[in-house]
Amino acid sequence: MKLLLTSGGVTNASIRTSLEQLLGKPISQCRALCVPTAQWGHPMCGPSSVQGFLAAAPDWRHFSGLGWKSLGVLELTALPTVDRERWVPWVREADALLVDGGDATYLGHWMRESGLADLLPDLPETVWVGVSAGSMVLTPRIGTYFVEWQDAPDDRTLGLVDFAIFPHLNAFSTNTMADAERWAADVGIPAYAIDEQTAIVVVDGSVEVVSEGEWRRLNP
Repeated sequence: MKLLLTSGGVTNASIRTSLEQLLGKPISQCRALCVPTAQWGHPMCGPSSVQGFLAAAPDWRHFSGLGWKSLGVLELTALPTVDRERWVPWVREADALLVDGGDATYLGHWMRESGLADLLPDLPETVWVGVSAGSMVLTPRIGTYFVEWQDAPDDRTLGLVDFAIFPHLNAFSTNTMADAERWAADVGIPAYAIDEQTAIVVVDGSVEVVSEGEWRRLNP
């Protein structure tokens, strides 16, 4: 897959340009599937926030509200009860997967349970657009700092990339650079602290940071 890993979505012209380069065509010509699953695992999310994401409400103007040709829904908790012959073509036909935030360990669990995690290597042209936990789920671990799902066995996630992500830098009083440094020391692998104006692009193992804001690479 081609990865656009963000904290707050496609929030500026630089990130939008990167997204359209990954897609190979304008957003208005692309079909996207919305993946809201991570929200169910986080205590601050629920029906109203999921509805806002899926309806491309104003708060999601940098994500589902970017002007996609079409938006569909891929709810991972439902997929184990649906024949693969039905849902795999839905995924293959999409230009992008829009994977929203919430709890990354919950999302990782359902990516494995649903079979989506196993399908990702067979989607070389699909663009994964992650916000917050939707980006963090592809890292090896997120640190106990970000685990909100009560049933999470630990902080491990899918490990499709070899670095960790500290999102929402300076967006909250508990997400300062000093907080990121303490978190990185606990995680113990290379990491990026990124704000809402920053994205990490990963294509064929090559990593590029695209930013009109603040970010920092943190080494263990």
